[in-house]
Amino acid sequence: MPDRDADVAYGRQACADAAWLDASDHLSRADAASPLAAPDLELLATAAYMLADDATYAACLKRAHHGYLAAGDDRRAVRCAFWIGHNRLFRGDPVGAGGWFARAHRILGDRDCVEAGYLLIPTWLKEMAGGDFERGHATAVRGEQVGERFGDPDLTWLARDDQARALLNLGRVEEGLSLVDEVMLAATSVELSPIVTGILYCNTLAFCQDSLEVAHARAWMLALVRWCDSQPAMVEHNGLCQVHRAEVLELAGSWDDALGAAELAADRFDHGVLNQLASGRARYRQGEIHRLRGDVDAAEQAFREANARGYEPQPGLALLRLEQGDSTAAAATIRRVLRETVQRLPRARLLPAFVQIMLTAGEQDDAVAASVELADLARLQGTGMLRAQAAYAGGAVSLADGDPGKALIALRQALGVWLGLDAPYEVARTRALIARACRALADEETATMEQEAARSSFDAMGARADAARLDVRRPGRAAAGLTEREVEVLRLLAAGRSNREIATALTISEHTVARHVQNILGKVGVSSRTAASAFAHQRGLV
Repeated sequence: MPDRDADVAYGRQACADAAWLDASDHLSRADAASPLAAPDLELLATAAYMLADDATYAACLKRAHHGYLAAGDDRRAVRCAFWIGHNRLFRGDPVGAGGWFARAHRILGDRDCVEAGYLLIPTWLKEMAGGDFERGHATAVRGEQVGERFGDPDLTWLARDDQARALLNLGRVEEGLSLVDEVMLAATSVELSPIVTGILYCNTLAFCQDSLEVAHARAWMLALVRWCDSQPAMVEHNGLCQVHRAEVLELAGSWDDALGAAELAADRFDHGVLNQLASGRARYRQGEIHRLRGDVDAAEQAFREANARGYEPQPGLALLRLEQGDSTAAAATIRRVLRETVQRLPRARLLPAFVQIMLTAGEQDDAVAASVELADLARLQGTGMLRAQAAYAGGAVSLADGDPGKALIALRQALGVWLGLDAPYEVARTRALIARACRALADEETATMEQEAARSSFDAMGARADAARLDVRRPGRAAAGLTEREVEVLRLLAAGRSNREIATALTISEHTVARHVQNILGKVGVSSRTAASAFAHQRGLV
């Protein structure tokens, strides 16, 4: 069967060259002519994986598993069983995964071999998923030792990769980031299997993003893009690659490019285990950029699609409700989400929005408590982005508490970090708050300079809602014919304050407040306080 033999040979070489479509074509044709041997079925499975063909991947591994068992090669059969279970685990089928892992344990018994190290992986993944990062780290160290002892680089670096994740979650940031760099260097230079290389790239970038370690994420994202570009036929890791790219570009202010990358992840690379995990996250990123640009309908749709794909669209959806003037719904949602979130790093991603929403809703005590928690996390984790977020939140709380001098100290710290991270939107937001603090201290010249710098950045990025908020805060600037005093009353009303609370805050009588409220309703053309509050948020008065 010379044609079949040629297909097998070409297929093997195509796998070695990472030409996955060619490998799949040749090996599939050879298999149709006469069933492939187990090692070649593993090669066909690898090609199918890289092409995001999960059904073929699992089918080939099952056949290889049974082929190895028939040939008496139990260890290779166990290796196949592990990867089938691993695939099912990440497809959201823990029961099916557990069945394959149990089969692998039964076949292997108590033999001391490298496959025993692979079977530690489900254990440490379960431990870390449950929040026990100390135990998960210890189990991953055991896995690394097995990999080192038997000279298996795939196992060794998979174990080190998850050790880095555990260290970051334990607040051992310096150790974790050092190991992150070592893992990513291995992914670019050590001879690893293509599946493991892709896992290392995507996992490690996700760890960096989730721990708010921007500089490392930005550097290694470029390496992942180069790796994906070197295999144009590859599908499986491209979805996550594009999501990470979108996140990095969004922070850098390149919102058009970020939207394009997220669209690729959500639509073009929408099949395969890892891509399915990425698609909801990609829709969320789209929703966030639409929200920042003031495209309310597009943001709402993207958030709903993210939720439909299994990714909870928070805190973006809560912030969208806030910008629509529904501070009550925003506060209820962000409270619920934060209450459900117990691990430190996921809470750190929610706390900045929680502070913002609570301040707008007039819940000062809750905002203060959240800003303190964020500051504690920043001290523990030490990442630049988290320190900047904590300083910004502290500045916002101090400004709302009537202490602009204290606010400026924190805001200047935040500004310095954001500038160092090359995050133009966050720089502009911080400048806008600095302008308010300077104006409260009667430093009008500095306030104007900071406000103009912020406005220029917002305009360049298309952050329309933020630009509108700056406009209405210019001295003497009103909206819909409102006087300065009426704008002050409307802002407090939109924050959920009662007439009595507004009167106390502005040191005027309740009767005067009631008169202002009636004037506001008439000028704005609405009939209720709720509608007036929505107007205030839509026009950027809050």
